[in-house]
Amino acid sequence: MKKFALLFALLVTYTGFSQTHDEEYHRMIEAEMKSASKTMNFRINPNTQNYDITYHKLEFTVDPAVYFISGVVTTTFTAISNMSTVTFDLTNQLTVSSVKQGITNLTFVQNANNELVITLPATVTAGNSATVTITYSGAPATGEQAFTTSTHNGTPVLWTLSEPFGARDWWPCKQDLNDKVANMDVYITAPSAYTSVSNGLEQSQTINGANKTTHFHHDYPIPAYLVAIAATNYQVYNQQGGLGTTASPYFPIVNYIYPETASSTQTSLAITPAIINLFESLVGPYPFRNEKYGHAQFGWGGGMEHTTVSFMGGWNRGLIAHEMAHQWFGDKVTCGTWKDIWLNEGITEYMSGLVVENLDGASNFVSWKTNKINNITSQPNGNLYLSDTQSEDVNRIFSSRISYDKGSMVTHMLRNKIGDTNFFQGLRNYLNDPALAYGYATTPQFKAHMETVSGINLTEFFNDWIYMQGYPTYTVNAQNLGGNQLRITLNQTSSHISVPFFEAPVPIRLTGAGGQTYDAILNNTSNGQQFLVTAPFTPTGILFDPNKHIISKNSTATLGNSSFELDQIISLYPNPSNDRIAIQLPATIQLEKAEIYNSLGQLTATETNAEFSVSALSDGVHIVKITTSEGVIHKNFIKK
Repeated sequence: MKKFALLFALLVTYTGFSQTHDEEYHRMIEAEMKSASKTMNFRINPNTQNYDITYHKLEFTVDPAVYFISGVVTTTFTAISNMSTVTFDLTNQLTVSSVKQGITNLTFVQNANNELVITLPATVTAGNSATVTITYSGAPATGEQAFTTSTHNGTPVLWTLSEPFGARDWWPCKQDLNDKVANMDVYITAPSAYTSVSNGLEQSQTINGANKTTHFHHDYPIPAYLVAIAATNYQVYNQQGGLGTTASPYFPIVNYIYPETASSTQTSLAITPAIINLFESLVGPYPFRNEKYGHAQFGWGGGMEHTTVSFMGGWNRGLIAHEMAHQWFGDKVTCGTWKDIWLNEGITEYMSGLVVENLDGASNFVSWKTNKINNITSQPNGNLYLSDTQSEDVNRIFSSRISYDKGSMVTHMLRNKIGDTNFFQGLRNYLNDPALAYGYATTPQFKAHMETVSGINLTEFFNDWIYMQGYPTYTVNAQNLGGNQLRITLNQTSSHISVPFFEAPVPIRLTGAGGQTYDAILNNTSNGQQFLVTAPFTPTGILFDPNKHIISKNSTATLGNSSFELDQIISLYPNPSNDRIAIQLPATIQLEKAEIYNSLGQLTATETNAEFSVSALSDGVHIVKITTSEGVIHKNFIKK
């Protein structure tokens, strides 16, 4: 996604977060959103919903030194309903000179709604296909900066970046999140001094006078916003990725980099094979193994996950990891609406965190999560699944605090809730679902896969953390019962009224002498809930969520004094009673005797069992002196 910013911040080679890195992160996120106005003027186009695109032949003639494009776009589509016209999204700042079906010229109109409406020579009935060829040219619209010319080290460079709704600014397309073209050929004609880049695998280069035409073929489904081209005096740097399986051993990693910084860039790119191999081990084979993965350097401050070739404005490890992870989450399976953007950005950002966990170790991963939590909880609100209105606001779609940071931490919390084996298998199942793979997915479809693989009903979890807002603050009070056992009481308050109580597994750590630690998970389902926890040593302290498995703020954990608590952990029941009474005490505490005194202080009975009869006692208040292995307490009892 226009990660310009996003990802740069996406951590850097991870050595921890400094204030400078945080500032860079937020500057980058802002840059990422400069491609669209705050409130986007594009909505789902009802006029493009009656057909599916099956093929594009995209022929572009460009010169990085000139802000201009000439194009011939041949599109094959299949009618969903009977069609006498076909509508494409195209800015009216580009001029269409002709539309043909075969050799037949078709009539068309470009309207004020940035649409190209073509009248077909005959009705295309539902289920049948047609092909049209559109010739156009002009200086692309600048509103979303989807088509850019600039320079690097004095050399002209051209690139495109269409997310979320910029594709129509430089070619006639269907850019809703409901249709992927099955496959496409891209032909880029540019001055021969330049190297051109696009999606898929390069097929050929043809010199024609002063120009060179480079042909790319992409044989996987792709949405319009992920189609991209670039051209400048790139130096090509090749690497190899893949785990080396027998069926599909390796695939090329092709990097298009600026020659003036090639040496340092190659050093930064050295980590690329290790990251892509890690992702293959975690969530399955790279989705476009039959073609390539790679990077193309461009002039924005972050990155963009164009299918098979991420456009990169920097080479920080976190940025490399984030854009690469998008090839699985965003490119192979794309969010079905912008309301589901967290499926693209949150899971992908979490994948970059897994690089930290696996390459840098647990303590650095805790720091990574801490940074995320601090940003999430800097405000009390924020729903992960967007409302209709929010999904029309590019700033809200690409919110660093919510879509990226909260999305990544909720993904981690889901992993913590269902366990590693279920979590990673669930991700694989989601990516490989025939109904979703190389298509679109929504939040309920993701939820269904996680429920199926784990056998856990996740409705409460998704309601609390994805559909609603806020986070909990926990108060953890522990009472030492002796014998290495604690009684722990959990209470929480919520930062937002939409969730009065967050059900979640709450991690705590008991500490003891000599650095001893014991971790426990408390399945918190109600306020004031109590848990008995036995440690393998005598606890002397307690910590709340030391490994940062849960989004919370200002949570506290205290371990009380055992002598003070003894009275709190022993009770008489039922009280009052006219027949029998029992002394309830933890299993780690032994009852030595119970002495019963009347209101005058006279000893009336002595018992050694935890349950005994009181039927012979007079009505009224009695005092029970309870002597245990941990001390002596007194309890009042009413006989009626």
